[in-house]
Amino acid sequence: MGNNLKSLELLDLIDSVFSPGAGERLVLIMVDLPDAVMPDNPDWADRRAIAAEWAGMLANSDRFDVLLAVYRNPRMNNAELPPATWLVKPEGMPLSADGLDESGLVPFEDLFARRPMILAPTEFSATAPLKLAARTHRFRGATMPGFCREMIDALRIDYVEVNRRVGVMADLLDVATGADFEFSVGEAHMKLHLDLRHRTGHRSGGRFPEPGQVGNLPSGEAYIVPYEGEIDGDPSTSDGLVPVEFCGEVVVYRVRGNRAVEVIGDGQAAKAEREHLAAEPAYGNLAELGVGVLGDFGVRPLGEILIDEKLGLHIAFGRSDHFGGQVGPRNFSCAEAVIHIDRVYIPEMQPLVSVDRAALQLPGSPDVELVSFNRWVFPF
Repeated sequence: MGNNLKSLELLDLIDSVFSPGAGERLVLIMVDLPDAVMPDNPDWADRRAIAAEWAGMLANSDRFDVLLAVYRNPRMNNAELPPATWLVKPEGMPLSADGLDESGLVPFEDLFARRPMILAPTEFSATAPLKLAARTHRFRGATMPGFCREMIDALRIDYVEVNRRVGVMADLLDVATGADFEFSVGEAHMKLHLDLRHRTGHRSGGRFPEPGQVGNLPSGEAYIVPYEGEIDGDPSTSDGLVPVEFCGEVVVYRVRGNRAVEVIGDGQAAKAEREHLAAEPAYGNLAELGVGVLGDFGVRPLGEILIDEKLGLHIAFGRSDHFGGQVGPRNFSCAEAVIHIDRVYIPEMQPLVSVDRAALQLPGSPDVELVSFNRWVFPF
């Protein structure tokens, strides 16, 4: 066993995250499995090992009753889950979904109805489908896509202070009518306006004590869905340019009415993004403005969006219905095409893109400055 929580730390974490009531003992740990289409990788294999270790710790405690569920991966982040899953012992983690006996499948709906606390350390994010399922089944869930042992220390930080900062920012997003960004890429300067009217802010501070709550762990962000123009006669005013760096190449998306309508660039990444947008127009939806607060807690990017998006500003493309928006699976060509993907604006992750200014518009008040030339300036 590598770096991991100790048994008492795991019990304390569940207490802190879910605040289980008297007699609440039922926990579900769910992980996705590789297959021939999506083959295994070392991080994925170790994540399943972590899940099995946690299930073993909980099984050996006298506090909780745990089930460990495995399911065929859904191919994309935040795509729909398969309808059913296999239940396995911690010591019996399968290597692949291929070849498993489908007669042993158990409907997810049955588990969701009976298990009030869910941990999901997965390869592909299950946040969107679990958020939607929790509205019906009223479980609490902590989703952990891309979790790895390097993130263990991020489960030990001061989540009281994290929650305070997230609450401050969520309250601002609640009343903000817009967000304005100024980017620079070399000598080129770009502006973006996000329409935040008709929306409320959400908070994900690593605690989900109420039935129906689902969010990421580790966590530390406030977020909001930009207005998507669904009200008749009131179009979205989101407009401008969004630069995103892909491995040394900057791709620019032209936004009109909260949708990317054009991909600007001549490189291979721009070509791939242009083809993706043409095939799946819903991918161009600006689905989230997120404000991560963990950058001040000594947490650094690891190349996993679970932790990286919590470090600063991020803008997501694609699915938004799990956050209260309008774009969901019905807007994509098939279940495997459904996507919600975050682009994180911190220098370690996009060194060629500078956030020269980011500010929130508040009705009847001066703008609230968040970032100036890649430095966080908001006084928490």
